[in-house]
Amino acid sequence: MSREAMLRHVRTALGRSAGQPVPEPPAARLQPPAAFDRIERFRERFEAVGGVMHQAASPQEAGALVARLLDGRAAIASNAPLLAACGIPAISGVVSGVTDREVLRQHCATLPAGITSAEYALAATGSLVMLAGPENPRMISLLPPLHIAVLPAERVLAGIDHLFAVLPDPATYASSMVLITGPSRTGDIEQISIRGVHGPGEIHVVVIGQ
Repeated sequence: MSREAMLRHVRTALGRSAGQPVPEPPAARLQPPAAFDRIERFRERFEAVGGVMHQAASPQEAGALVARLLDGRAAIASNAPLLAACGIPAISGVVSGVTDREVLRQHCATLPAGITSAEYALAATGSLVMLAGPENPRMISLLPPLHIAVLPAERVLAGIDHLFAVLPDPATYASSMVLITGPSRTGDIEQISIRGVHGPGEIHVVVIGQ
């Protein structure tokens, strides 16, 4: 007896009719707010969870901002093209161009700051979207005590539904996508929140443009 025949037999015995087919859900209607509203909303949410957002008018200004944030501290920078365009590898004390995984791990474990690009930011939750890969290794954003991320203003999206709309095939990023919402936090049984135990205790993002 087929599965459908068996279910029909059970429904008949119980005096029930077949259920109605589930209707197709309506198509998503994405109506993002104005760019200014997205960025201000992101700033509000990002800083509400403990991050600090900065805005730069140009890549060169973004690089100068990163230098001021480092304030002489050494850092490991990813090989993302955006960081090169900002002149970040040329900042004194910044290590970049590392491709050997073991050397990269040593730098991430010992240097006080990590600098990456971010693929996107989500205004609704104040989250950074990181897509790990050879140019932007995950450990740079997770191991050093200070994380500085850089992204263009047009990559600030309204929310996660817009993220899935712009990614060509979201399923392919299942193991490489990380959403970072504020600095690392943990809490014990007494509900005391502590920053920086399992990741960066300080996080800044530099948004280029408006």
